[in-house]
Amino acid sequence: MKPAERRLRREIPALRRHLTMSTVLALLGAGLVLGQAELLAGLLADGFAGRGRWTGPLVALGTVLALRALLAWARGALAQRAAAATKRDLRDRLTAHLRDTGPRRLAAGRHGETATLLTRGLDALDPYLTGYLPTMAATAVVPLVVVVRLGLADWTSALIVVITLPLIPVFGALVGLHTAQRTARQWRLLARLGGHFLDVVAGLPTLRAFGRERHQTRVVREMADAHRRATMRTLRVAFLSSLVLETVATLSVALVAVPVGLRLLDGTLDLRTALVVLFLAPEAYLPLRAAGAAFHDSAEGIAVTERVFTLLDDADDAGGTGDTDDTGPAGGPTARLLVEARTGPPTPVPEARTARLVLDGVTVHHPDRSAPALADVSLTVHPGEHLALVGPSGAGKSTLLALLLGFVAPGTGRVLVDGTDLAALDPDAWLSQVAWVPQRPHLFATSVADNIRLGRPDATDAEVRAAARAACADGFIAALPQGYDTVLGEHGAGLSAGQRQRTALARAFLKDAPVLLLDEPTAHLDPESEAAVTRATAELMRGRTAIVVAHRTGLLPHADRILTVRAGTVEPSPARPAAADLTGLVRS
Repeated sequence: MKPAERRLRREIPALRRHLTMSTVLALLGAGLVLGQAELLAGLLADGFAGRGRWTGPLVALGTVLALRALLAWARGALAQRAAAATKRDLRDRLTAHLRDTGPRRLAAGRHGETATLLTRGLDALDPYLTGYLPTMAATAVVPLVVVVRLGLADWTSALIVVITLPLIPVFGALVGLHTAQRTARQWRLLARLGGHFLDVVAGLPTLRAFGRERHQTRVVREMADAHRRATMRTLRVAFLSSLVLETVATLSVALVAVPVGLRLLDGTLDLRTALVVLFLAPEAYLPLRAAGAAFHDSAEGIAVTERVFTLLDDADDAGGTGDTDDTGPAGGPTARLLVEARTGPPTPVPEARTARLVLDGVTVHHPDRSAPALADVSLTVHPGEHLALVGPSGAGKSTLLALLLGFVAPGTGRVLVDGTDLAALDPDAWLSQVAWVPQRPHLFATSVADNIRLGRPDATDAEVRAAARAACADGFIAALPQGYDTVLGEHGAGLSAGQRQRTALARAFLKDAPVLLLDEPTAHLDPESEAAVTRATAELMRGRTAIVVAHRTGLLPHADRILTVRAGTVEPSPARPAAADLTGLVRS
């Protein structure tokens, strides 16, 4: 049994109940098999002898057959219910992992593989849960019961069965090892195909702009062909396994049947006993043959389970460091929960409008980099102060914002809000006082108004329009086909980069939070859009504590203080640099 199977049975209560019920039903089924063989052998033996009454035995045999059918239905129904509960449990755990993952770690993940895992992947568990596990329960019970009954009827036949029974799992294991490897490769190709296809669809406008859409069509076709070939190779091995198991089982039954027939002709064995042996011998091999076939059907589900637990273990091991992208680390609520376990329940959040934000000797390490993202950084932001962060890409500016958002836990040092450790605060209460406008804001496939209303879900239509006017977004929204009711595509498809940025600023205006964190709000914008976003951002910063990551000069004149972040360290810049020095400052 693989570690993923053991863990699945250990951690899913519905699966443990399913195994218990399957074992009980298999025991009842074994009793019915014995009863059916006895009744049928008695009917045929008495019929050949020309004696006995047929009505009672026929009714009893019909009852046994009906009970076996009812038992098979109950086993299938319970298996389907257990499969649904198990998949729901795993999906809930995966979605909880995604919900609790920090935004940067989530953005760095392979969304196509995750989507495939949550849908097609977990559905591949059905053959394992509805076929393989009930069959394994029957394998543990039925052959033992049948061999005991055969031993009471004819010990030589029972001995032959005992000797030949292990041949089936041995041959099945030899072929099964090969099948498991091929199935794991098949799943990896499917996950890769799903992830690549999602990336291609998301980047289709860019591919068309550069004339590369035909090349990606060929790439997707080649990946689909590779998955098809892997699937056919796996099926080929599965069919070969079935042939091997059927052949071994047939020869084993023949080894029982031939001596029984010869002894019946010699008169050393009576007809009733011979019929009982011939009816029961195939039943001893049947669960093992079914288990071999079910194993191949369930191999993909086992591979998926291994991937699910790998993702969940990665989430547990990541803690506060997590994976990284090109702008900073990814952490999340996992780190805060670890801190909460050490420090106790969350403390009340101070009033952010009058709070000082302090980084006290903070160091942050990325797991895949030798140098720290931030090294012993100490910084104080006073209430109402406008602070600009400049410096080269990858220097740690976005990491600093992630610290203040609580998305990252420092390796050493503390992040303080008015003297209280941020890790000890209720994260939801703190984030309710912070407005964050990232470099690439996410817009959902819903109306423009609902995207803005994300800043404050209970806002009225008038308040949404007022926020859009403050963000210089009302003009282009009014020009859309349905205005504020226009439904956008995923990631804001249908809007330009500048329009998406102004929509995100409208969210921040609507939220009206006292602390404002802006991550390069004017990046990737044309001059006209940059001017509009700069005006809206300057208005939004007024009366708030604001920290701005800037790669352009437009917002620097609105900053009270400018700091240069370079190689994980923070260096002070002139409080009011000359206009001619601004360009050199952001390019340093």
